[in-house]
Amino acid sequence: MEYTTLPNTDINVSKICLGTMTFGEQNTEYEGHEQMDYAFENGVNFFDTAEMYSVPAREETYGSTEKIIGSWFKKTGNRDRVVLASKIAGPNPNFGYMREKLNFSPASVKYALENSLKRLQTDYIDLYQLHWPERKTNCFGQRGFKVQDEVWEDNFREVLETFDGLIKEGKIKHLGVSNENAWGMMRFLEESKYQNLPRIKTIQNPYNLLNRLFEVGSAEVSMHENVGLLAYSPLAFGVLSGKFLTGEPLPNARINLFPQYKRYNSEQSTQATRLYQQIAHKHGFTLTELALGFVLQQPFLTSAIIGATTMEQLKENIATINVTLSKEILAEIEEVQTIIPDPAP
Repeated sequence: MEYTTLPNTDINVSKICLGTMTFGEQNTEYEGHEQMDYAFENGVNFFDTAEMYSVPAREETYGSTEKIIGSWFKKTGNRDRVVLASKIAGPNPNFGYMREKLNFSPASVKYALENSLKRLQTDYIDLYQLHWPERKTNCFGQRGFKVQDEVWEDNFREVLETFDGLIKEGKIKHLGVSNENAWGMMRFLEESKYQNLPRIKTIQNPYNLLNRLFEVGSAEVSMHENVGLLAYSPLAFGVLSGKFLTGEPLPNARINLFPQYKRYNSEQSTQATRLYQQIAHKHGFTLTELALGFVLQQPFLTSAIIGATTMEQLKENIATINVTLSKEILAEIEEVQTIIPDPAP
């Protein structure tokens, strides 16, 4: 395993992070524990979860993933040997069962955090993240910003003041954002700089061969301001494993089980995936190795968040830490990106 530091900290994290959103839906508690055992034994010391998991989010399974991780901590005694990341959900009209108000007010943040700590059976979270912004901005399936009716008022300072208090209490160590854009990153950084408030350390956004929108604006902020990318969906919901190119029905695949997640289902995504598979096979790699190897070599990356529903998938994903792509391969990848840029925003 390879390691790096969480930006602006002395915390060492593995460059592969175990994503856990399938625990409690596609994976049982036993299977979740099996994944955590294997990942930990193979050098993965960074686990990521969220209060809303498992996915797809629904009231019946709300918080189930954190509970499974908590029971693993209790069973193994490994809490202090794992860097734990979790998230508080932002506004969503479908998630009213989570708490009275889905915002980042002091009361909401404290309520969400206390419940996550109970489910996780821990006294602290190493990296606590805002799962998506309160304001209306471009996100899933949308490339550019579109002006919308907005009642939100700028509260970046208040949010950071809330987290400042929680850090001083020892309940969280560091703060991160997720599904955020360059402007939001800069506002948080501006407030922390001029108000002497906690600084965001990471940004957790989608990043893979089919979605490189992070490179447009956010990567520049990431590099100059030292805010590390935690890349989620590095295999594009399994599309970049190549399994959907075989013609097999794959009824248990996530995008077949949950057709509402159609981000990577476009014809353009399929076309690009075929081209990337050709590059991989030409150079003796699997498509999985090419896709994860590409993400792992990015200079703005802190860790790639892998998710798996089978042990076979998990083992292959973790093994890609040993993959290095040559300049020739990277150039061929850029040719495809030029022809079919970001087919899955």
